[in-house]
Amino acid sequence: MGEKVALITGSTRGIGKAIALELANMEYLIAINGASTNHLPKEYIDELERVYGRNYKKKFLYIQADISQKIDRKNLVERIKKEFKRLDLLINNAGISPPERRDILEASEESFEEVLKINLQGPYFLTRDIANWMINQKKELKNYNPYIINISSVSSFASSPNRGEYCISKAGISMMTKLYADRLAEFKIPVFEIQPGIIETDMTLPVKGKYDELINQGILPIKRWGFPDEVAKAVRAIVSGLLPYSTGDIIHIDGGFHLKRL
Repeated sequence: MGEKVALITGSTRGIGKAIALELANMEYLIAINGASTNHLPKEYIDELERVYGRNYKKKFLYIQADISQKIDRKNLVERIKKEFKRLDLLINNAGISPPERRDILEASEESFEEVLKINLQGPYFLTRDIANWMINQKKELKNYNPYIINISSVSSFASSPNRGEYCISKAGISMMTKLYADRLAEFKIPVFEIQPGIIETDMTLPVKGKYDELINQGILPIKRWGFPDEVAKAVRAIVSGLLPYSTGDIIHIDGGFHLKRL
């Protein structure tokens, strides 16, 4: 049996990077992906070397690709097929915030189209292509148990009228999870959604003051920021086979934000 392989989109930093390193520690070969990064930083490569050891260069692959572009998605999949010959796990993590936060009464169509194409359309069709490959691998490989995990956000259900396009894209990811979970169940390919809350990353850095204040005011039952490695631990739990009778489920990593409280 070959070594398990994972693709983590948008994994040059933040949550995606934490997931990549968690999977590396689980002895997955990993395909790291980013849209704007030409090469992985030396610090990242050094971390991979510490995890993998002497033969680390054969254990990971960096593929620059913009998943919103059809040709890039095709090249991404073909490169993994060529280098690793298989794929056991797809993590749809890539996403962007709106270029600027604007009230929905003033928001532009250009921003809407850009965010939806990267955050929803890209993952939707990347999942279609990889799901078909996974179905074929099911026929060819023994003891092959693939997973698909979508990283969404509490913005899939919490209204932020100054970044409506982001909220809609994440709500779409929630429905996408249900659709693929339903369709792929007959092939025994579970699909999960992880919903992070207020996580300390580069994306949330510009609004750190706002979220610090909200946390101090009690918006979260667990009164602190979350961290990328806490999202990665949820991925570990899923792919370790600890939820064998589940698919289409949401795992909340949000400090209890999703609870309705009086």
